[in-house]
Formats: sequence, structure tokens, C-alpha cells
Amino acid sequence: MCSIEQYYNHDYDEWARLLRHRIEFEITKRALSKFIPEKASVLDVGGGPGRYSIYLAERGHEVTLFDLCEKMVEQATENAKSAGVVLKDCIQGNVLSLCDILPGREFDAILCMGPMYHLLKEDERREAINQCMGLLKKDGILIVSFISAYAPIIDCLKAYPQDIGKLKDSLLRYLEDGRHDSRVAQGFTDAYFFNPADIRGFMSQFKLETLRIMAVESLGVLVEEKLMQLPEEDFQSWLDVFEAVASNPEVWGSCEHLLYIGRKVD
Repeated sequence: MCSIEQYYNHDYDEWARLLRHRIEFEITKRALSKFIPEKASVLDVGGGPGRYSIYLAERGHEVTLFDLCEKMVEQATENAKSAGVVLKDCIQGNVLSLCDILPGREFDAILCMGPMYHLLKEDERREAINQCMGLLKKDGILIVSFISAYAPIIDCLKAYPQDIGKLKDSLLRYLEDGRHDSRVAQGFTDAYFFNPADIRGFMSQFKLETLRIMAVESLGVLVEEKLMQLPEEDFQSWLDVFEAVASNPEVWGSCEHLLYIGRKVD
């Protein structure tokens, strides 16, 4: 079992994470609703315990969930049942073998919201996108999620600013080399943090028309807990603000997650 499977199968509650980080969840749902056509066939690669798969199934899409970790697939199956929705499939497998595992399948939209977090090698990150492209219909929508190289700095500011003396060099290093090796740095499993400025160039390698690159948490990331205590109307108004400025590159360094949204052109 690799470190990533160990982390999500045994060490971390991914289902609860998006309750704690509601800005990420709500802004991402807005993006999915805007860019995925009605009654689409959707493949959720790295779908974890099914938060977004269930959201899309509730809105009439035919959703197949795919994840590396056995526990995540089992949880997604149970969570879908609890939500009263049907997922077409819940499949365990590695994104690097996606086309072999799902031969002959095609999808109107593919979410790749997880794999880019955990592939340390450049060629594996390219291959993950190529695998998704191989199953995406012409004119289909690809949505890819990235963890920002600024995320470790933001986390340190929020949770343990007193540790900056010992962490300063490693935090700055992520901006040059986004690799986080769990064998030498604790706190997270193997991960890759993208410099936001590099996302457009990376995704330009593929036959995609870029529709949007956006900061997910945007300017709210450092005060998220405070915002979640506001009345719902005020919280939604802040989401409107964050969504409005999300595509401004000057905002991308402020957030922990970014979304790339593109359309397959060939």
C-alpha cells in the first residue's frame, strides 16, 4: 500500500474536510453547475468519498466515481445510498491506468480533482491528464484541481505561525519545487503543490480550450471560520465576491486550491 492509500484509507477523514472548508466546496459546486452541461455523463477521477459525485447525481447527471483508495470507494457507495442517489459506478484504480480500466467509455465531462495533488513526477502528471483526455468526448469539459504552492504558507499562517523559524526555508522551497515527500516531511502524504503561474503552461500541452482558471477560496481563505459564522445570506454574498474575482491572476496566490476548466477541441 502506497503512502497515499495509507493516508486516505486510515489516517484522514476526507468526507468531513469539505464541511470545515465550505468556501472550497461551495465555489467548486458553482463552477460545476456553470460548466457541466445538463444531464451529462460525468467521470469523477479522485472522487474520494463522493461529495461532488453525489452533488452532480442529485442534479440529474450520470456519474461514475473513480478513486485510488478502497476506503474512499466504499464510503462513496454508502454515502450515495444515504443521500438517496444512484452512482453509475464506483471504481477503485490508478488514474495512470484509467483508459485500460474503463475501455471504450466516453464522458461529457471529467473531473480530475485529486490526482494532481499527489503525483510527484512531471511525466506522471502529464499522463494523468492524457488518460482523462482519452475518455473525454470532443467538446467535453475537463475540470482539474490543483493545490497551490502557497497553500503550505497559508496553512502555517492559520494554524502554527509560531513555527515559522523552522519552516521558513521549506515553505519558500515549495514555490520553486512543489514536491512534498512524506518520508522526509510530516503532516501530509506525498503531494505536489503547483505554482499558480505554471498552471496555464502545464495545461497548454493538451488539446483544450481554456475556459477558466480560478482561485477557489480566493481572498477568504484566512478568515474562513469567521465567514462561516455569518448569516447564510451574508456568507453567500461573500461567495459572490470571491467568484467574481476568482479569475484574476493577482488573486491566485491568495488561495489554497485552484481550478482549471477547459473544453476538448480535438
